[in-house]
Amino acid sequence: MGKVVSQDELLCYRDEWKRDGKHVALTSGVFDLLHPGHVRLLEQAAGLGNVLIVAIQSDASVRKRFALCEETAKDSAARPITPAAERGEILGALAAVDFVVEFDASEPRKLIQKLAPDVLVMGGSPGSDDSDFGDDKSEGAGVKFAHIPLEPGYSTSGLIERIKRSRA
Repeated sequence: MGKVVSQDELLCYRDEWKRDGKHVALTSGVFDLLHPGHVRLLEQAAGLGNVLIVAIQSDASVRKRFALCEETAKDSAARPITPAAERGEILGALAAVDFVVEFDASEPRKLIQKLAPDVLVMGGSPGSDDSDFGDDKSEGAGVKFAHIPLEPGYSTSGLIERIKRSRA
């Protein structure tokens, strides 16, 4: 069963996993309004390690990210719709997810460096802007990258649009 933990708790677990020879896969995202695309990404990511950690962006960093996006700024739906604590609880309930941790999007590399995952799982194609961890610069530090293509037809923005149309 998944768990929502602090970064400090996660680091204690990480030491144990290293001693036990377990491989850690780490992925990140907003995971606002969970949809089948999210679930499929997480299920694939879980197969890339013995432990899957999902890092979710803090509410403040999500608000900042979407405020900077001109298209979203015009959108009447403030993001995130679901607060981080609830997003974490939902993700933690998924069988594919072992642990959930919150992070500030302005410092993703700090989390990566402290946690030292074996695999960093990114949704989208290499070089795309779909990952919340940015580019592949951590690979030189022994972190392997896995890119999982996004599921066509699934997005939180698409869900928001469907909800708006159904209310019109």
